[in-house]
Amino acid sequence: MNRTDALQLMQEHTQSPSLRQHMLAVEAAMRAYAAKFGEDADAWGVVGLLHDFDYEKYPNPEHSSNEGHPSWGVRLLRERGLPDDQCRAILGHGAYTGVPRESRLAHTLFAVDELCGFLVACALVRPSRSLADLELSSVKKKLKDKAFARGVNRDEVRQGAEELGVPLDEHIAFVIAALRPVEATLSLG
Repeated sequence: MNRTDALQLMQEHTQSPSLRQHMLAVEAAMRAYAAKFGEDADAWGVVGLLHDFDYEKYPNPEHSSNEGHPSWGVRLLRERGLPDDQCRAILGHGAYTGVPRESRLAHTLFAVDELCGFLVACALVRPSRSLADLELSSVKKKLKDKAFARGVNRDEVRQGAEELGVPLDEHIAFVIAALRPVEATLSLG
């Protein structure tokens, strides 16, 4: 599946501008890490772009391991020929699915997912509404503030960096840098 097909599928299943924004942010972070690790940026980008495409229609609040998000979406992606490693990475980003994160692709998706949402939230409360002047120290301060962006699981942000084998500060700075060039597509700046 190429980016054009993935974007069309995401837009077909997701109407929420903020959820679309999130998937575009995760795509950018995935592409940046793929380049860093010498992996296929297009394949990794597709995983980022599609990891939550079924969330709006099948949110899965009960955290079923095989119904709703992300299981419903992965069944459709498999029908459309998405390779198994990409499907397993998408399944693995939801800890409740029971699918272990065994590949660098899966670890990276898990590591950037919550963090991307948090970084966009950090940018939105800045006077500039931009990532351009967002600094690591500001993000770390906001991470300690449990009232800020309550929906972001701080433990998963930390666990993601650990699974990736990257110090948290380095991981945060890398993802900020990855998102800056695409901030206009994220309705920031």
